[in-house]
Amino acid sequence: MPQNFIGCDRDQELLLPPSLREWLPEEHLAWFVLEAVGELDLDAFYVAYRQDGWGRAAHDPAMMVSLLIYAYATGVRTSRGIERHCFDDVAFRVITANQVPDHATIARFRVRHETAIAGLFGGVLELCARAGMVKVGVVAVDGTKIASVATHHATRTYQQIAEEILQEAARLNAAEDDLFGDARGDELPEGLRTSGDRRKWIREAKRRGVRRSRATAPDASPARAPTLYHDPDAGAAVEGRRDARRPAIEGRDTTGDFYDYYGARQISRCNTALTVCLGVAGIMAV
Repeated sequence: MPQNFIGCDRDQELLLPPSLREWLPEEHLAWFVLEAVGELDLDAFYVAYRQDGWGRAAHDPAMMVSLLIYAYATGVRTSRGIERHCFDDVAFRVITANQVPDHATIARFRVRHETAIAGLFGGVLELCARAGMVKVGVVAVDGTKIASVATHHATRTYQQIAEEILQEAARLNAAEDDLFGDARGDELPEGLRTSGDRRKWIREAKRRGVRRSRATAPDASPARAPTLYHDPDAGAAVEGRRDARRPAIEGRDTTGDFYDYYGARQISRCNTALTVCLGVAGIMAV
């Protein structure tokens, strides 16, 4: 009797086009942002583009505005982070209709329309606050800032909060540009970027692991699965910065030191992936 598992064929083509409406529940924040942006006046964005249709096609400004507002509202500040989420996150893929604008395009759009984006984002923040989304942690903005706006003695506005977030995004983008150059920053190393290269590398690593296992004395202590980097503090650093990617509960700050967060996260991701994959394959380190 063969084992009975649910099929998991990643090469199976879909017979019918998927409906994005089925990817997220009706009450998801992404739908709220899309519907809010749909009611806004975006003429200031569209007027910046040619009216005759000539030239290279650009991403629809309504989509780009929705993408930035949703990203900033959920704690994703950098253009590279937004691009990664357009690959990895279902909500981002719904907003972009499965398009993936690259980080340079996202950054240029933010710089080109920064003032207009701040005004629109401030309006959406106000709607979110009135709907109670900040208090329940749906929107990743420091709740104490929103609370200060709601008081009768508020000295800041929702647009000012939006402008501060855009300034933070600009600072983090500049730091990422210095760190990664033109790259996205999460690419696999050369030699591991295609399926054929990865399979070749893993099989060779397995052969090396078998040879090492045979050379190990029977009474030797069990070996551990290898990691790409040896950094005992990386796990703790990532755990300490993990809240930077989570929606904030009221009063929680979503920002952290850029280099600690991104450096430790990259180390942790490489370690985790290799430890799981190679450990399952039975590869042991010396």
